[in-house]
Amino acid sequence: MRILVSNDDGAEAPGLRALAEALLELGEVVVCAPDREQSATSRSISLHRPLRIEKLPPWGPDGEIERWSVDGTPTDAVYIGLNHVMKGRAPALVASGINRGPNLANDVHYSGTVAAAMEGSVGGVPSFAISQVKGRDYSHAAKFAAALAREIGRHGLPPGTLLNVNVPPGTPQGAQITAIGRRSYSAAVVEKLDPRGRAYYWIGGDEQAHENVPGSDCNAVFDRRLISVTPLHLDLTRRELVEELKGWELPGLVRD
Repeated sequence: MRILVSNDDGAEAPGLRALAEALLELGEVVVCAPDREQSATSRSISLHRPLRIEKLPPWGPDGEIERWSVDGTPTDAVYIGLNHVMKGRAPALVASGINRGPNLANDVHYSGTVAAAMEGSVGGVPSFAISQVKGRDYSHAAKFAAALAREIGRHGLPPGTLLNVNVPPGTPQGAQITAIGRRSYSAAVVEKLDPRGRAYYWIGGDEQAHENVPGSDCNAVFDRRLISVTPLHLDLTRRELVEELKGWELPGLVRD
């Protein structure tokens, strides 16, 4: 099995190395990741500037993990990985992570880690993203990632589908297949002044709470200390509203 590995924490992130080396037991591993921190870049892709890539020293016990960095987003990195670095030797799997911090609930819409896996899915390759809530010991997450990769190899994934995995702090008490939950953040805009007296702003607040949604990723990770595995798909259509919206009085609306 050939595997493309990426992330959003940067090409030297410890979680990336832990993931790549854990997947080495399944076959050939190639890393193509952003050259710097790219958290919360979502599905951003660089269409209006050139990208530069650099071959990095290999990882692995015998230097068998090929590594590349890209001066772009996680989506850029996977796009270049699929269409340039691994051209002619297509991967059977794209794995993104291991992210430093969770990607739960609405986080998936902002996450560069999840976006990298989405780009793999867009490219027609079964993909997953994996994140760890806290801590620098990635051994539990890496072991689970290898097991998940093996199962994806056995069963495959439907087109346009990816898996989002979150690992709780400490020793996981098991795993659960989950749905996206709900959690809220404080809304914060902090204004500062630069040395020339011009205003600039930092945005983003801390997590306040997660809602008690049975079967959700948040409940699994925070309340039960379980690894959550959430299937996501690229089709964002709210299908139950299609027929209802046909009843709206919109100019020129065709209802067939």
